[in-house]
Amino acid sequence: MLDILVLAAGKGTRMRSDLPKVLHPIGGKALVQHVVDTARKVGGEHILIIVGHGAEKVEERMAAPDVKFALQAEQLGTGHAVQQALPHLRNDATVLILYGDVPLTRVETLQKLIAQVNDTQMGLLTVNMQDPTGYGRIVRDASGLVTAIVEHKDASETQRKIAEINTGIMAVKAKHLQKWLPQLNNNNVQGEYYLTDIIAMAKADGVAIQVEQPNAVEEVEGINNRQQQAALERFYQKQKANELMVAGVTLLDPARIDIRGNLQAGRDVVIDVNCVFEGNVVLGDGVTIEPNCVIINATIGKGSHIKAYSHIEDSVLADDCDIGPYARLRPGTHLADGVKIGNFVETKKAIIAKGSKVNHLSYIGDANIGSGVNVGAGTITCNYDGVNKFKTDIGDNAFIGSNSALVAPVKIGAGATVGAGSIITKDVEAAELAIARSKQRNIQGWERPTKKK
Repeated sequence: MLDILVLAAGKGTRMRSDLPKVLHPIGGKALVQHVVDTARKVGGEHILIIVGHGAEKVEERMAAPDVKFALQAEQLGTGHAVQQALPHLRNDATVLILYGDVPLTRVETLQKLIAQVNDTQMGLLTVNMQDPTGYGRIVRDASGLVTAIVEHKDASETQRKIAEINTGIMAVKAKHLQKWLPQLNNNNVQGEYYLTDIIAMAKADGVAIQVEQPNAVEEVEGINNRQQQAALERFYQKQKANELMVAGVTLLDPARIDIRGNLQAGRDVVIDVNCVFEGNVVLGDGVTIEPNCVIINATIGKGSHIKAYSHIEDSVLADDCDIGPYARLRPGTHLADGVKIGNFVETKKAIIAKGSKVNHLSYIGDANIGSGVNVGAGTITCNYDGVNKFKTDIGDNAFIGSNSALVAPVKIGAGATVGAGSIITKDVEAAELAIARSKQRNIQGWERPTKKK
């Protein structure tokens, strides 16, 4: 059985933020959420988050049936943090200790670490760094076995030359923690209870320390300031870009894409620069996304073309749709095959059937549009009376002339035509022509006003 502890009590002073450090994002997801998601994939049956600074915010964000919380009211070190978990640990469990500000550790790395644990062994994750300043050093004996971890501030000059450092991530039997943690003291420069002191206790009790290392140092890097957050963000995005390209997606510049959620792409998808994908996005085969698009929680059918600077949110597009440039599809938009939404068109709660076109400078909200409809430039559905929203229905093959206002609730029948410049306030029956505009007057002999001196 596996119990997983996530240490998330720190304030994160160097972030200079009112938001608890572990709630800051990487890839659009809170740091601690990355850690908990990884914990679930590793197989943690019980996940316990140690909270402190901003505890209420962290608990509110991370509440889940498989997650519990323990409060570290005073931040007196990592050993003290884990002490708060002791009442929650199952006696026979293996305990994996993770950190809420170390978001990118791979599942495979942790699985190898856990595999090292038994009654006579514990697992420790270390990494070699070119500049280990500030980190606890791994001290080994003449035979190469780990004997202790010495924090940087407590290390001698010789020990500070050691390149192998402690990541803080370890796996150990609960019964060993129950014995060792009460023995911790704070007789050190920091005056804190170091979790790392249990390494020497393990050595004394004949428990071997088995070391694993990650594939990349970024797996175990924590975030303490904005610079580190930005650096890990780019590493994360590079990983996501590589995954897409391995799957066959063409990225015209892999360094200029941001994925803040889950992006699933089919074959022969092309994504140009500076596109942002948030939430859950699905791109069908042969989809093209031009530059500077933002797509949030959307499904885009095969062969569709999203032109530059378009914004699509909570929408579903069928196959061969043509969108933009500069189009905005708001939540509730559903487009059937071959629908065209042109430049500077906004839709909201719009259901548009096969082959219909809204090409220019229009607003279509709370509308149900049939197939083969042409909506002229400048058309708006007037769906809001200041209090309530109303619906517009347009039948198959209707033609809406430019600069028309359809005042909902209103129905335009199949094959009907609305003359340009009309303000339609009553239903139009099938195949009828509706014209609702004032009679034109031409005034002869009219002179423009002149400016008075």
